[in-house]
Amino acid sequence: MRIVELVSVDGYVAFDLDCPTSAGGTRLAPDVTPGEAGLLARAMTYKLAVLGERIGGAKAVLRATDAEREVTLARYCEEITPLIEKGEFLTASDLGTRTQDFASLPDYRADSLMHQEVGGELVDTIVTGLGVVVAAETALGGLAGRTLAVEGFGKVGGAVVREAALRGGRVVALSTLYGCVADPAGLDVDRLARLRAEHGDACVGRLGLPVLPPEALYEVAADVLVPGARTGTLTAERASRVRAGLIAPAANVPYTAAGLRTLRERGVVTLADFVCGAGATIGYLADRTGRVRDAASARAVVEERIARLTAEALEHPDGPFAGSSAVAERFLATWRDPAGLPDGPPLAPDPQP
Repeated sequence: MRIVELVSVDGYVAFDLDCPTSAGGTRLAPDVTPGEAGLLARAMTYKLAVLGERIGGAKAVLRATDAEREVTLARYCEEITPLIEKGEFLTASDLGTRTQDFASLPDYRADSLMHQEVGGELVDTIVTGLGVVVAAETALGGLAGRTLAVEGFGKVGGAVVREAALRGGRVVALSTLYGCVADPAGLDVDRLARLRAEHGDACVGRLGLPVLPPEALYEVAADVLVPGARTGTLTAERASRVRAGLIAPAANVPYTAAGLRTLRERGVVTLADFVCGAGATIGYLADRTGRVRDAASARAVVEERIARLTAEALEHPDGPFAGSSAVAERFLATWRDPAGLPDGPPLAPDPQP
């Protein structure tokens, strides 16, 4: 792992492997850390590996407020341009950034299918949410009548909610930074979307339902829990209170090692974040090679690939997270020397007592 401190802005780029090309998104938030960058880079290594790509994982994190984002991103893009030109670093949007933020970079393709919109949403976002839902659907044998608790109602969370509803799922809880709302009968997702457009994350307070703390989402009874926040949210303590039977992460690296172990001991099915969240990566790779022509073909490619990866992982005796890790590690061993292999899958550190 190599973490480079940026000189033009407050931020870091983490490169998980020593290899010619590394890829991963750029995250912007006021409180990102070098450690977070490293975890996210490891997640990208495993995501690319399950997809059979000989590319190392990377991640950039930028510390900035909303007021600072425009200047920060302009300086950042200028600083990383030499890396992009040499093909050493490929990046795209992530938490706090948008695809158009990278329009000044040499490899930016304005005509990229993944940058196009369908119904006001980027294909990039649509296929990310699709991947999470397909993974859950594959593990459950269908979503019709199943219940979901979804963390976050931004770009990806919104896509997850919409896709789940299309497949017959019922969203019974949703949280944002403003709190958590729950209704066993199911939330009105169309109304929520309208409220989100008008009130942002405060939409949860406009439904006439009790607003609980955001973390209450993890304790809602549901078939599927979709963690969608930052790294390391599923600690052992929180995992002991999860009431869902299946975890399908939209966020990267939600599990700590102890949290993952606790969930498995309790019989909760733990899907790998680096498979559930691989939709956009699959889409970009297919777009670059001309394998997709439109949003429909991008959806088809993502659905087939994530369903297949999830089904394979479910056959592992130690559960799907271990199964997906084994797929990634087998591929890494085909092109990496033993000394150059990662020292384990992407798991967040457990909090200190």
